[in-house]
Amino acid sequence: MRSIVCVLLLIGSYNTTNSQTNTYAVRTVAFYNVENLFDTLNDPKTFDDSRTPNGKDKWNKARYEKKIANIAQVISEIGKEKTQQAPDIIGLAEVENLKVLKDLTNHPSLELYQYNIIHANSPDRRGIDVALLFKQGVFTPIDYKSYTLLLKDEFNKRIYTRDQLLVSGMLDGEIFYFIVNHWPSRRGGENRSKHKRLKAAILNKQIIDSIQKIDSLARIISMGDFNDDPTNASFKQILKTKSRNNNIHTFDLINPMDALFKKGYGSLAYGDSWNLFDQFYFSATLINPNQKSYQFWKANIYNPPYLTVSKGKYKGYPFRTYAGGAYTGGYSDHFPIYLYLIKAQ
Repeated sequence: MRSIVCVLLLIGSYNTTNSQTNTYAVRTVAFYNVENLFDTLNDPKTFDDSRTPNGKDKWNKARYEKKIANIAQVISEIGKEKTQQAPDIIGLAEVENLKVLKDLTNHPSLELYQYNIIHANSPDRRGIDVALLFKQGVFTPIDYKSYTLLLKDEFNKRIYTRDQLLVSGMLDGEIFYFIVNHWPSRRGGENRSKHKRLKAAILNKQIIDSIQKIDSLARIISMGDFNDDPTNASFKQILKTKSRNNNIHTFDLINPMDALFKKGYGSLAYGDSWNLFDQFYFSATLINPNQKSYQFWKANIYNPPYLTVSKGKYKGYPFRTYAGGAYTGGYSDHFPIYLYLIKAQ
């Protein structure tokens, strides 16, 4: 069942001056970097030894089950303020395999929503992947494909990282394209690693261009942990993302996180400063008020008090599973993000 809300929609945000109160169907799209959601088994093909019972993290069944319960709780509450239910579409990063995704979606906090899973193994050295969850009866997949990001180091050796996952399908009978990302980290420093994220942005732009070449009116939402802020070159120079207030053209990409970042909001903290690495951006076709179809309404960061550290050195930071090498039993080092799609009834 779609959520129905009564919205005072300020049509002025679409460059007119009128306002009106209407009833809208609402769908929630979310993204969450769940910070190393590993099972307890040692995979000899990846560097997952720390997340095993005998590894340095002492990752045992009890800690794993608590992690699953924590993440399931968070997902069940994202966007609930407007919809009274869990998100309809969820992109995830830092999941180890299909098993952890099944354990997550089968948890009592989520099982009633009957989430299906789209997942493909990435060549990442640590064995972490991206995935898409979706509610049965809400979204019907048509196709999906993983795009490999080919990177090499200064010695011409392959750098193994996460694939970019493209999923196409019908959201309440309307075709959408979702891309789930987890771009290369800033390990070694922002500038030294910058070229990797620029190449990730190029790959993402190629995926989007290939969709728009077939369908110029395609509705595309790219989401993920990009390890870059909205103002970095990967967004402004490669993807050429714009804010909603700019002069918008058909093939433009809109980044609603721009405004949040300018106001000082972030999804993760490091060294007493905030970054907004977790972002959505989407095709301009999602901000056409004349369309009788789902349109973008607004985006936000989900950061309730229980997801933040309440005291000590890391007060205000995301409440993570491990901090300073010690187990803390928290959730993730990232806050999740979400956006609402609305359609007039």
